[in-house]
Amino acid sequence: MKLGRKQFLLGTISGLAVVAGNQGVFGKALAQTATGSAGSADPVLVVINLQGGNDGLNTLVPYNDPIYQQMRPGLGLTAREVLDVNGAVGLNPNLRALKAMYDKGQVAIVQGAGYPNPDHSHFRSTEIWQTANPTGYDTTGWLGRLLDRAGWQESLFTGVAVSPVLPELFIAEHHDVPAIDGAARGFQLAIDRMRGGAREFEAISAASDLPFRSPFLPKIAEVQRDTQRGSEELPRLIAGYKTSASYPATGIGRSLALAAQIIGTPSLGTRVIYVQHGSFDTHVSQKATQDRLLGQFSDAVAAFYDDLAQHGNERRVLTMTFSEFGRRVAENASRGTDHGEASPMFLIGPVKGGLYGTAPSLRQLHEGNVAYTTDFRSVYATVIERWFGASASGVLAGTWPTLPLLG
Repeated sequence: MKLGRKQFLLGTISGLAVVAGNQGVFGKALAQTATGSAGSADPVLVVINLQGGNDGLNTLVPYNDPIYQQMRPGLGLTAREVLDVNGAVGLNPNLRALKAMYDKGQVAIVQGAGYPNPDHSHFRSTEIWQTANPTGYDTTGWLGRLLDRAGWQESLFTGVAVSPVLPELFIAEHHDVPAIDGAARGFQLAIDRMRGGAREFEAISAASDLPFRSPFLPKIAEVQRDTQRGSEELPRLIAGYKTSASYPATGIGRSLALAAQIIGTPSLGTRVIYVQHGSFDTHVSQKATQDRLLGQFSDAVAAFYDDLAQHGNERRVLTMTFSEFGRRVAENASRGTDHGEASPMFLIGPVKGGLYGTAPSLRQLHEGNVAYTTDFRSVYATVIERWFGASASGVLAGTWPTLPLLG
């Protein structure tokens, strides 16, 4: 019995979590990577998920709007506090490093990003953003479909998720994507941390006297062996990368440091990297949590681009943020905010810096929430077509206008 690629998910790995499919595909891809010939001039996309629902109104702040101040008597930021952008909106004061990049033209901000008939569930809205399908249920993610269709030279690390598990946006029909836990030490497999776990599993999978027969066990054993090899191979492949950039000692700092190593190792052939940061689910005492997380994000991104510049890679790496939704306009009784709808997206790197899209109106709310003014699929289409030079057809359903934020 053959095991189809969608029928099997090995998700118990902290070092590399891999969607495995046709026989030997992981090992074959790894072998191709080890002798890869991918060019270092290829454009790369880094996607940062501000997971949990980042409050857009206290990120890009309409500080001069009296409705904002009225609805947020405790959380509202004043003109003295924000980092002014254009006299009407300003950035959260904890985004100081990002504001310095904005002033240099390295940051484009898409205002009011969202989609029609938004869902306020973390799970469903995250799925919508990762599959790019607000009206149905897809079995693949938008970046997985891009990997399947872009025609890039395939290696094990064409797409990489720096996260404990594989995010849905990377689920593909024909590509295997490793998920590398940036917080783990030495890219170790979870089974390795159990005394004798790997050896016991190998022995059980090879045993001929088991009280049951399963067509899946040999496949699981094969993927475990290939994954073990991958977990040992990646540190060797990136070992020659050196940097003097000063990354913050935070989760996102470590994740972006690893992303820079991967990008700076041409033989890996990496084109897309996913990083996560949060949680921004700030129902209670929002200010301290969001301030901390935004500061960590800003400092890590600045260090990341400093690192890229040291190696001549800053012009070929575009970073894009997303969050499953923003927060409600009105603060709640716990000095927090509840699930909302639209919020800004940041695109960082070789962009035409500035504000894009229409600023959402606080006088025209959607059920008490900021209504979207730019469909997020237009941002995705811009990345696919104007950054990668690929076709969005088959990756995104429908046709979406691109934004003039890329050359």
